[in-house]
Amino acid sequence: MTMEKIENTEKATFGAGCFWGVEAAFRQIPGVKATAVGYMGGSTKNPTYHDVCTDETGHAEVVEVTFDPSQVSYDQLLQVFWENHNPTTLNRQGPDIGSQYRSAIFYQSPEQESVAKASKQKLQEAGKFSKPIVTEITPAKEFYRAEDYHQQYLEKRGLSHCSIA
Repeated sequence: MTMEKIENTEKATFGAGCFWGVEAAFRQIPGVKATAVGYMGGSTKNPTYHDVCTDETGHAEVVEVTFDPSQVSYDQLLQVFWENHNPTTLNRQGPDIGSQYRSAIFYQSPEQESVAKASKQKLQEAGKFSKPIVTEITPAKEFYRAEDYHQQYLEKRGLSHCSIA
């Protein structure tokens, strides 16, 4: 990857439950240059997976997506986000319960904020879900990268997705 490519990328951060399957979904998108799983949105500095699992840090499990906006738009990334979790369940995805599994969009710029809010409103108005969308849309805070064994977890195990049913 050339320096020019690195300079022409943006970041997007999404919380959609367990980060393993969400990361795998984003890695399939042309224009996504890198992904990392980690924690964001809480008050604990340098949290570990064990810390976050206590549901006392305030952090959500998130995927940080580095993308080339000339190849994939932020709106297209939002579509992947919406399609890969249930945004109507508060602090829960399938069997995973706790605020660390909340549905969240952590925006990196005013443009991302407005696109995310419009996308959420459009999805709510479309009536796809019978319950209200509870996804929080908040400014990105410090991203804490998860332990190495969580990075590309499904790929390392030869799995294509994880079920939340």
